Amino acid sequence: MKKITILYAVFILIFIGCKSLKKEINADILIKNGTVYNGIDNASSQKSIAIKGDKILYIGDEKKVIIKAFKTIDATGLLVSPGFIDPHTHADADLSNPETSHNKPFLFQGLTTVVIGNDGSSYYPILKYKNLYEQQGIGTNVVLLVGHGTIRNEVIGNSDRKATTAEISKMQALVQQEMDSGAFGLSTGLFYAPGSYADTAEVIALANTTALNNGIYDTHLRDESSYSVGLIPAIQEAIEVGRQAKLPIHISHIKCLGVDAWHQSDSIIGIISAARKEGINVTANQYPYDASATSLKAAVVPRWVESGGLDSMFIRYNNPRLKQRILQEIKINIARRGGPEKLLIINSDDNTIAGKNLLEISKILNSSPAESVFAILKKTQAKVASFNMIDDDISNFMKQDWVVTGSDGGSGHPRKYGTFPRKYNKYVKEENKIQINQFIKASTSRTADLLKITNRGTLKEGYFADIIIFNPETFKDKADYEDAFQLAEGLEYSIINGVITIEKGKATNVLPGIILKK
Repeated sequence: MKKITILYAVFILIFIGCKSLKKEINADILIKNGTVYNGIDNASSQKSIAIKGDKILYIGDEKKVIIKAFKTIDATGLLVSPGFIDPHTHADADLSNPETSHNKPFLFQGLTTVVIGNDGSSYYPILKYKNLYEQQGIGTNVVLLVGHGTIRNEVIGNSDRKATTAEISKMQALVQQEMDSGAFGLSTGLFYAPGSYADTAEVIALANTTALNNGIYDTHLRDESSYSVGLIPAIQEAIEVGRQAKLPIHISHIKCLGVDAWHQSDSIIGIISAARKEGINVTANQYPYDASATSLKAAVVPRWVESGGLDSMFIRYNNPRLKQRILQEIKINIARRGGPEKLLIINSDDNTIAGKNLLEISKILNSSPAESVFAILKKTQAKVASFNMIDDDISNFMKQDWVVTGSDGGSGHPRKYGTFPRKYNKYVKEENKIQINQFIKASTSRTADLLKITNRGTLKEGYFADIIIFNPETFKDKADYEDAFQLAEGLEYSIINGVITIEKGKATNVLPGIILKK
């Protein structure tokens, strides 16, 4: 009996001694009992995560350390992931307004970082808006791009002509100015005016300046259908920019738009894969919807008609020698997008047309769909969703490891409120097109890598604490084409720079976002 007592005492002493040898961690937040996907590994783990300040202090087995935390989050039954990063948004206006700078449409999708300045259109000058965001506060982190169209408009205006050597030099100087102010790269909108008026040589010249600053090239292709050069030549043009300027190429919202381009995804995947083997860093983003969205003018009005702005456009339309040509080309562009019944007005100041398609509007106006376009544009600037993609191409692109998730989120299309949870709910849970680890990688670490964002996009000690916790059973989109302004649901927690921005599914209304630096 005496021996047992002595042995027990020795055991207690050893236990106390081992416990005292454990590392003691003082944290602000402890996340435990969740299923953790770190953004890199395929498999999940059951590790605990300790956060101190804006950094991840510890990830591992909680039993091997002593963690004292001010706040503990029990993530039992929930998934823990790096915060999502959206490489293509139109959140510029929301972030500039104190009433919407919380960025809730993106925040509730699990976004902790958004990119702005896409499609060749950026707020100018960047420094002015960078200072504004920092002074008033923002709800998510932000990455800035400088828009080629914005720079071209500053130097040349909205004119359909080739830039002179002197003008290209001026544009390069402005790109350098914006890169010095914090832009991560150059974006182009070669489908839109005035970007569409630039030749490839001009784009390469500005990409060269971007490359000297270790920036990236983000592009809305010159053609996603058969409007001008065609989809595949537009892909090849983007790759050539990367080849000549020697910088990473990122293709925004990759798609096969309209019947003329359907089923071209296999060819495009082959072209991009060959370029990547050549050493050209080509990636793309994609939203999980079969409808695109843009302005009605951009969707169907020929670019030559737009040259010089709206006044010039209506002067040409009212010219008897040009009117029939313009109407015929608009008719062709409407057909490219699936016909007037496939063009849905999703955002307009005119409530009489919002929610109606172009065919319905043309019947109300008692005019052809092409003529109705100008009747609409005379009164208001309308945005349209056009149902012009097929699931075979969408799924094909989604499975590529160089394709990441991007919303192209702007007012009126449900993608602004639903992209990331929709991709999870539809393509991971319901249709099993991709695995959950693929979804998380394509929403976190891969996006951080292509954007050259350091210390984010992965759950790793020493990295910034951008972390989300969502319910795998209820994380889904609520926004649709009838009501595109419904917040997603199922996100239980969002932590940005170590600050809780969503707690138990509700916004805390804090503004911990920052402008990220290269």
